[in-house]
Amino acid sequence: MAASKRVYKVEDDGWRIPEALWLRFAPLIPKYVSPDPLRRGRPRADDRVCLDAIFFVLRTGCQWKALDATFICPGSTAHDRFQQWAELGVFENLWECGLEEYDEIKGLNWRWLSMDGCITKAPLGGEKNRAFSSGPGERGHEALADHGRLRSAGRYCGWAGQSQRLQTC
Repeated sequence: MAASKRVYKVEDDGWRIPEALWLRFAPLIPKYVSPDPLRRGRPRADDRVCLDAIFFVLRTGCQWKALDATFICPGSTAHDRFQQWAELGVFENLWECGLEEYDEIKGLNWRWLSMDGCITKAPLGGEKNRAFSSGPGERGHEALADHGRLRSAGRYCGWAGQSQRLQTC
């Protein structure tokens, strides 16, 4: 039984990079030089197809392996290329190119800019699943029982199917 071969589409389905944008981005992507002069093995995936796949993941938020079902590009190939290009600063160059283009078309007020890119855990953020107080006299751990059920202070009311020894109400 012969193994089926995946065919990856290249026609525009609304998720591809437009030709005009690709012409601006193509010079910013580094040219690949094969370490093997005889080029043995599977041919390298096209840079444009990989960039289509990377932008698809960034726009939709899907997982890299979910790309396999889209037939844009294999997920592992797109992820590998994303990591290579991120190390080389390709995406910063693409961002700069996009800003310059937008500045030419619409104009940017460069005197009034702000940057906020903090995506970290708050240093004093507290516990992950702590209970919140629902009234002025309640302390946080008395406000909600496990699974968000309300309870009285100091007593635990179990689910109906639990054994009698676990229930203290």
